[in-house]
Amino acid sequence: MKLLRAIGHLIIIIFLTALTQVGGLIWLLVLLLASKFKLKKRYLFPIVYLVFNLLLVPPVAKYFGREQLPVFDKDLKPRHYLYPLLFRNYVVPEMKTLLEQSAEHLKYQSIGITYLDANFPFLDGFPLLPHLSHSDGKKIDLSFQYVNSKHQPTDKKPSLSGYGVFALSEQNFTSNSCIENGYWQYDYSKYLTFGTINDLNFDSKNTKLLIQELLKYPSTQKLFIEPHLKQSLGLGHMDKIRFHGCQAVRHDDHIHLQIR
Repeated sequence: MKLLRAIGHLIIIIFLTALTQVGGLIWLLVLLLASKFKLKKRYLFPIVYLVFNLLLVPPVAKYFGREQLPVFDKDLKPRHYLYPLLFRNYVVPEMKTLLEQSAEHLKYQSIGITYLDANFPFLDGFPLLPHLSHSDGKKIDLSFQYVNSKHQPTDKKPSLSGYGVFALSEQNFTSNSCIENGYWQYDYSKYLTFGTINDLNFDSKNTKLLIQELLKYPSTQKLFIEPHLKQSLGLGHMDKIRFHGCQAVRHDDHIHLQIR
């Protein structure tokens, strides 16, 4: 029985570490506190978790060169509160400055920036699954812009997660080519929407303005979107917009931004 319990705790630690980076450490601490003070783990864990999330990790992350992105700012905000709750909204200071300045400029055109997965708070090289490269604080995924059924710009997004609803997918020849060549994972994000809103459409005008703003900064190294979007948005002359390769997932549901 003790062995099975130990294996169960090990599985929880591995899962929480992969999902949040620090969750496994928090679970270990909860086990110690629960044992010492005879407390219920199911009550103690959410309390300790929130203390770490809101009070302890943000200031400590600064010593590791990472800063937390805003959570409640209307011009720069997460697609869902789960992203900050899972410690996935940390970036290097240069990235935070770029995003804040971009949001400040774009708000006068009624464009807000919505972020998805960024990076964990500590340690370069620690993988932020399922991404291949979000491990140094210099990468972030951002949502496209959308219009509602009345063709009015909205800050709503077509999926709960921000991923998996593809723009102009019928024109995405790259997607077809990658999948036909054996890269089965290329469009697997369609299974990660966690729910969709069907009355929203891709806003090409404001998405283009967002991308152009992000590319203004010298620190911007590259930006990934699907090749068909680069062409249809009239951005074919911009060298910093790259194709991410078939080994990744398709990028006509979000923008991947990377700084130097």
